[in-house]
Amino acid sequence: MLPARMSATIDAPQVSQLLDRLHAQAETEDVQAKQRVLAREAEVGERLGPPQRYELYGDAPLSITPEVGRLYYLLATARRAGSVVEFGASHGISTIYLAAALRDLGNGRLITTEILPQKAEWAAENLGKAGLADLVEIRVGDALETLQELPPQVDLLVLDGRNDQYIPVLELVRDRLAPDALIIADLGKDDPDLAAYQRYVRDPGRGFDSMSLPLDAGVEIAIWRGRRFEVGEAR
Repeated sequence: MLPARMSATIDAPQVSQLLDRLHAQAETEDVQAKQRVLAREAEVGERLGPPQRYELYGDAPLSITPEVGRLYYLLATARRAGSVVEFGASHGISTIYLAAALRDLGNGRLITTEILPQKAEWAAENLGKAGLADLVEIRVGDALETLQELPPQVDLLVLDGRNDQYIPVLELVRDRLAPDALIIADLGKDDPDLAAYQRYVRDPGRGFDSMSLPLDAGVEIAIWRGRRFEVGEAR
């Protein structure tokens, strides 16, 4: 006889109902934010750079979909991640999925970053409503500064912030990655910065094995295999 299935934290009413409300809010606000960007790009006749795009996005959540959130939860659980770092908390939606995995694993710590103080406040409020705030440290400011101090080994790195910062953040955290650490990057459609990130993690000399999954606009999942050789070093 199979043992009874333990209820996952993300399926608990306190968490699932909150996520439903946050995803519904994101569906409206994210569409409006992207329309502002498209309108401005049509006006100037060219694609805006990341600083201009994110200024127009404003306080919109720019949220992952529920399917991607559950993927985050499943991968964190399967990796039995004890130490998680997230780049880009926004309103805390993705953070809730990750912290729920830590709760179900029975231990662990999540460090997340958010450059906008108002968004960081909303993320903290939502984590409190989910009953997961005790598992999360929110660092406010530029991630390239706030992630200078990290645990000795990071089991899971989630890249879900400004796209042109994915490579710099990964390079910053790389020396702290545990063997076979997972790196999850939320992608966007036809984004040149994310294409550069994919080339980076798929370069066999970088020490990663990586592929994308066709969820939402795409999710790139990489495994850290450790140092193979440095750029310019003989293979």
